[in-house]
Amino acid sequence: MSKRQTSFFAVSVRRGSRDVYEDKMSHRKFSAPRHGSMAFYPKKRASRHQGRIKAFPKDDPTKPVHLTAYLAYKAGMTHIVREADRPGSSEFSVGCFVVEVMFYRVAGIGWHSQQINKKEVVEAVTILETPPIVIVGAVGYIETPFGPRALCNVWAQHLSEECRRRFYKNWHVSKKKAFTKASKKWTDDLGKKSIEDNFKKMIRYCKFIRVIAHSQIRLIKQGQKKAHIIEIQLNGGTIEDKVNWVKEHLEKPVPVADVFGQDEMVDCVAVTKGKGFKGVTSRWHTKKLPRKTHKGLRKVACIGAWHPSRVAFTVARAGQKGYHHRTEINKKIYRIGAGIHTKDGKVVKNSAATEYDLTDKTITPMGGFPFYGEINQDFLMIKGCCIGAKRRIITLRKSLLTHTKRASLEQIKLKFIDTSSKMGHGRFQTPADKKAYYGVLKKDRIREEKAQAAAAAAAAKSSA
Repeated sequence: MSKRQTSFFAVSVRRGSRDVYEDKMSHRKFSAPRHGSMAFYPKKRASRHQGRIKAFPKDDPTKPVHLTAYLAYKAGMTHIVREADRPGSSEFSVGCFVVEVMFYRVAGIGWHSQQINKKEVVEAVTILETPPIVIVGAVGYIETPFGPRALCNVWAQHLSEECRRRFYKNWHVSKKKAFTKASKKWTDDLGKKSIEDNFKKMIRYCKFIRVIAHSQIRLIKQGQKKAHIIEIQLNGGTIEDKVNWVKEHLEKPVPVADVFGQDEMVDCVAVTKGKGFKGVTSRWHTKKLPRKTHKGLRKVACIGAWHPSRVAFTVARAGQKGYHHRTEINKKIYRIGAGIHTKDGKVVKNSAATEYDLTDKTITPMGGFPFYGEINQDFLMIKGCCIGAKRRIITLRKSLLTHTKRASLEQIKLKFIDTSSKMGHGRFQTPADKKAYYGVLKKDRIREEKAQAAAAAAAAKSSA
């Protein structure tokens, strides 16, 4: 039966003041396009916990030498209020309209546009903690018919313990000899000559220069001691400029502000949150069968024809869901925040303050980010959500695209950053707000009495 024919069998049900169109069909429809993309086959667990960059942005020699990627750790989410800056743009709101069909009234849905330029909008944001990465080596690549091939590499003289831990499965029972021979090259003349020869080879033969960097995972205090190591391509300038950049930055930290900029679009490469073994309804979002189906309804009823007598790989089957390697593009940076630091002898921690909200508060919400804790290092605030679980390593890469759309080039001016508790319905932005509302609590009074008693005891002891 066609859509036009079914309209004659439609019924109008009065609910409140609206007429609702209902189709009296008592069975499910069986024709549907396939569920789930085959572009992500095989849908299995990622082999690496860390996101791997498979393509770097195209090199532009006219620009200064710069890194094209960075490492970050996912802390959590919050929301912000900002003023939209999109002249002529509009957002769409849903409205109802009623159409007369024959002698039946059919309710439909309409779209009404509303200008949002220069109006306040509330958006969700993700906070990524980005402690400075340390450059510990460089690799030179030559072009071959089969792709880039590593020609030579150079390692720094000193590698931190957290970096060397990554090369061992069990650090405390090992001899801890990793890179001891490589570091000795920097102490004698013959070794220094070989290092300089490798740099000259890079300048003469190599087409790409990539640096080896590691994260300072001890700074975020998440219990892990092994640093994450990444190979990052250097873009901009000549090959000689890149080699000189490597010489200047060996064993030195590079902050995130030197890699990314405000309002820049970046890509996130990471492993998604794992969901375990799931059925076809959850894993592929196939249609549930009718209620009276024998032996279960969250299934694919027909998994193929009799012949060929095997199940095609395209048929939805139960299996692993989540913990897949994925790349999300076009994440806009709303803020590059500085961690807690000292300036002119004073501790500066107003990383969540704005021009409109001058409250002295950090980006860490009250009670800390659930399953993460406090943020004391530099951080990035990106629009929307981000793949991965809390505390997961996120590889950030400069965008491969040239952005020309208005939304990509929009200047972001934050008015308010929410720092209320993320465990439940937060009411207060700072502990001072909570104290002003509740007054002196019993636990505060007990703490003060204990402090006074301890001070009195110390005074009595000193006088005696």
